[in-house]
Amino acid sequence: MGATSEFLARMPRRGDGKRNWPPELKARIVAETLIEGETVNAVAKRYELIPSTVSDWRRMARQGKLVLPNLDGMDFVPVEIEAPAPLAQPLPAASASTIDVIKGDVIVRLDAATPTARVAEIARAMGT
Repeated sequence: MGATSEFLARMPRRGDGKRNWPPELKARIVAETLIEGETVNAVAKRYELIPSTVSDWRRMARQGKLVLPNLDGMDFVPVEIEAPAPLAQPLPAASASTIDVIKGDVIVRLDAATPTARVAEIARAMGT
């Protein structure tokens, strides 16, 4: 739920403080309610909405006022995001005068005075 909450915190708000939901996002939320086994209440809770708001959007979709994405041939699968696993080994401590560029188990330690263009070149070369 943390990722959803962070996303919702960035939603633009109207003058009255309510979130300003773009039509495309409303349509996606309504589409989620159409997944077999999904409920309006569960979807509303995920997006920190009251269920009647989602029901209103469903009504708008039925009336043609909200265009849903083309769902033909699409299957929805519930997804859960797990917290990242802790690193197997702690990374070596870097001093305040260094910059570490890390890719997997490869660490390139640079002097903090390294020009940003050079740091960027190294990062691109490492594929980060």
